[in-house]
Amino acid sequence: MDQILNKVGSYWIGQKANKEFNSVGSDINSLSTSIEGGASWLVNKIKGKMQKPLADLLKEYDMAVGIFPRDSTNYEFNEETGKLTVYVPSICEVGYKDSSVLRLSTTVSGYLEKGKLADIEGMKTKVLIWVKVTSITSEGGKLHFSAGMKKTRNRAAYEVLRDGVSVDKF
Repeated sequence: MDQILNKVGSYWIGQKANKEFNSVGSDINSLSTSIEGGASWLVNKIKGKMQKPLADLLKEYDMAVGIFPRDSTNYEFNEETGKLTVYVPSICEVGYKDSSVLRLSTTVSGYLEKGKLADIEGMKTKVLIWVKVTSITSEGGKLHFSAGMKKTRNRAAYEVLRDGVSVDKF
């Protein structure tokens, strides 16, 4: 009788454990579809989806890899809509060898397509004063920054990953 009860108990506990594990899996799936903001990259990692490095994603879309600071490794990219959100550890400025400077907020977003990052939020450049960058277009050896007016810069200056220097405000 004890053996029968042990087998029934083991079976029952096993079934309950399977239901709980399945429940956790579905909770993670529903969590990943409902999370907005910076945590969905973590859920993708938990689910086992490998995310390519940001530099590789930018290369794939023919954009200069240095438009974001070196420590900006966390990002979200929706391939269907092209929406890219890059998480920068702190508000910072990145200087380039052509003497240009970009200032980035902790979250920079825009729509990435081949050779273009459009509708940018969270990025400024200095053109006498700080002005909002609205789009970056890659054309051969040039990058065109739209910031109230179109400013063309040498792409080679943006092909090297650089460290950002923290600043107090965006």
